[in-house]
Amino acid sequence: MSDMARAGVVRDKPDTHSKALRINLDHRRYGTFAEIGAGQEVVRWFFRVGGAAGTIAKSMSAYDMTVSDAIYGPCERYVCRPRLESMLCHEQALNIDRLMDKRGDSTAFFTFADTVSAKSFKGGGRECHGWLGVRYQLYPRDQDSEIIIHIRLLDTENLLQQEALGIVGVNLLYGAFYHHHEPEVLVESLLDSLSTLRIEIDMIDFSGIGFRMVDNRVMSLKLVQLGLSKAAMFDSKGKVLQPSEVFYKKNILVERGSFRPVTHVNIDMLHCAREKMLAYLPEEEHQNIVTVTELTMRNLQETNTLNYSDFLARADILAACGMTTLISDYFEYYRLAAFLSQCASRSVALVMGVPSLKELFDPKYYQNLDGGILESFGRLFKLDLKLYVYPWMDRESGNQVTLENFQVAHELRNLFKYLMSRGCIIHLDNFKEEYLHIYSREVLQLIAKQNPAWESMVPQAVSSIIRERGLFGCSRPT
Repeated sequence: MSDMARAGVVRDKPDTHSKALRINLDHRRYGTFAEIGAGQEVVRWFFRVGGAAGTIAKSMSAYDMTVSDAIYGPCERYVCRPRLESMLCHEQALNIDRLMDKRGDSTAFFTFADTVSAKSFKGGGRECHGWLGVRYQLYPRDQDSEIIIHIRLLDTENLLQQEALGIVGVNLLYGAFYHHHEPEVLVESLLDSLSTLRIEIDMIDFSGIGFRMVDNRVMSLKLVQLGLSKAAMFDSKGKVLQPSEVFYKKNILVERGSFRPVTHVNIDMLHCAREKMLAYLPEEEHQNIVTVTELTMRNLQETNTLNYSDFLARADILAACGMTTLISDYFEYYRLAAFLSQCASRSVALVMGVPSLKELFDPKYYQNLDGGILESFGRLFKLDLKLYVYPWMDRESGNQVTLENFQVAHELRNLFKYLMSRGCIIHLDNFKEEYLHIYSREVLQLIAKQNPAWESMVPQAVSSIIRERGLFGCSRPT
């Protein structure tokens, strides 16, 4: 939480005109605008408000692919992060090379770039999205800092998308220059004069000297918390990822959980589900599976507050297991499935335990749908999604609960049997029976009681990081 939020101070929100004008009147800032696709929408604001000669060293656009490749080097796709990064690197290097000797002592140079695919006048169903970034010096002769974002343009008309692009570009520059010391405020300010009905920001990445203390995993969480995006993603090294790029032409396997902490069961669930998925997929697709662990905002806010330390503890543990993590605001499984199917053109599968399957068949979660539970299952399985179900040990009876003896409400039995017969719900019979006695909540209790028995219930990498960092109430070694 920012200092302003803690103090209850309402943040000043200047309009786009005022932001652009302030930047133009700031004699420290001088640089280049390079924009591909959707027009020169960001730089147009700076020309429009006046005083642009004091800010803009160069404005350019290399629309032709051959010309673009000649300037920035070849690239598989033109609306992608590598193209944006090559633009930022090339143009900022030119700024330093051409201008440093003349005005480097008093000027902080910047490069703003974007590469965007907006709605075509010809129509069509292509995705409307873009990559925007700024590479800049916070102070004269400083090392570069950088912010990169990925946006989805949600307006249905080209002119409205261009307008939204211009506004978010100005917001990004303004935030970089004047909110860099409060990155959480910077993230929030990206939507000034816009709404989530017009634009979605599903990735933000801070790097460089000015952001060396910023944890991009927290910033990813902030995007979802603020509603700027429904999902954000990072890998085991903490590098933020753009979901649709990661999932592009991939088969997806997702495990949802609390991961407080990761146990042998969590790892075995993914291992078993992956084995089943490999048997189902053709051999040429075996190297084309992305495995992801998912944390929902509802799970992270179980006490109605968001504990960043607890989130980072879970993120560190998942990282120790080499996991890529998705944070989402898709509590309902059918909404998660729709998101994943939208990102991927291959198979999508979810793995869950029997307790989660029981919740899935609870009608109370679908009261907001006109068609109730039938509508939810129709949405969930319409794109050939598969559910892999891991068994559960019933402590009271001592029996294993599998799909063979799973109990559902009488009125839902035929629906359950139908989904089983269609191969939509699949039993995982390749599990390790010795893990069925492990429950995450009991592991947490054992950690809090300093009972070392918990260490045999989690992977070694997990126990090491819990002990070393004193996570979840564990005593640190003296």
